Amino acid sequence: MHARLVSAVGRGLRVRRLGGDRAGEIRLTRFLRNRNVSPGEMAAHAAERLGLRCADRHVLAIQDTTVVKSSGGGGLYLHVCAAVDADDGTLLGLAHARFLKREEGRKGQRRALPTVAKESQRWLEGADDAARACRSAREITIVADRESDIYAAFAQRPAQAHMIVRAAQDRSLEDGGRLFATADALPEAGRTRLDLPAKPGRPARQTTLAARFSRIELKRPKNSVDEGLPESLSLHLVDLREVDPPSGETIHWRLITTYPVADLREALQVGELYRRRWAIEQLFRTMKTQGFDIEGLRIEDDVPRCNLVMAALIAAVTVQQLVHARDGGGAKGRLRPVSDAFEEADIPLLEALCATLEGKTQRQKNPHPKGSLAYAAWVCARLGGWTGYYGKPGPVVMLQGWLQFQAAKQGVNAITASQVM
Repeated sequence: MHARLVSAVGRGLRVRRLGGDRAGEIRLTRFLRNRNVSPGEMAAHAAERLGLRCADRHVLAIQDTTVVKSSGGGGLYLHVCAAVDADDGTLLGLAHARFLKREEGRKGQRRALPTVAKESQRWLEGADDAARACRSAREITIVADRESDIYAAFAQRPAQAHMIVRAAQDRSLEDGGRLFATADALPEAGRTRLDLPAKPGRPARQTTLAARFSRIELKRPKNSVDEGLPESLSLHLVDLREVDPPSGETIHWRLITTYPVADLREALQVGELYRRRWAIEQLFRTMKTQGFDIEGLRIEDDVPRCNLVMAALIAAVTVQQLVHARDGGGAKGRLRPVSDAFEEADIPLLEALCATLEGKTQRQKNPHPKGSLAYAAWVCARLGGWTGYYGKPGPVVMLQGWLQFQAAKQGVNAITASQVM
């Protein structure tokens, strides 16, 4: 299933981005409208592949929701939970993904519904699916932004998982206080320097964060209609806020966590784990502006649209894995195997292409061992136009190289098929 999916999306995206014939478009259309193809099956198969990759690792299950197609106050959305290695930031794979349709006019009805009947249920489902897919991990931490600040999500989290969520609600506490005022009144425990990467509208910069932390007792919301929730939850609050921020932007994270936080070191560790959430933002950009351009799809029928978007998501995971692998083994020098992103049958073609891409000088040689994902990343980067001399290949270059690899693979398969016939 995975090999067929990768090949199909590779063909389709090559047709769209690099030009192709009418026959290629027809083959893609047939694949996307095939009754045996569904987003749920694709996501489930991707999650099945996580088991060995997560073994004996601390895995961050990072959740977020992105817009696929907006329509007034509603539209089509995709909720994703990506598995990331907490130690070196490696994107291990996809733990959960499902589409949501939002309609206008339902906002006022939400308070009267239990969580299971709301869109909010996606955060609980994502956590459960991640715990199941990553059950071989040494430790699992669910990480999410403010939209997942849901009392039921903390109360019903998987037993073997911790949580770090950025607070959105100024919640009531058991002592009669409020969450935000309590955070503001906490004494400063220390400071840390933070390198902020560039993002659209913001250059990279370094800043100082002041850290505060405390144990908190959250009260169950009065308007909750969920049955069986505890009257209170014992959690910890980590408050990280920028000291002397520039005008127009302030970094301020109020993080609620199930981890015990007893000192500054543990508070900063929670902040570092939350920062890994950046990985899912990069994944979404690869699906959109820096890669597959899913927002530019001209497909009105939801069935083929959802199939192609899900296939693009799984392919975007591969692209991000290649980007991360380009320098070798990461912070701890652990090389990921090529099987993270390629099939066993792809290895001879990778090695054959590498032989044609290497030059005579040492700088023009693939520096990574065969069988590693880093080796494959070097091949894809060179196929995508990277010279090997200047800069580091990013997602756009890796995507172009991956598409070129898929095209070469299809050519080999076509020759093999004709020889058999």
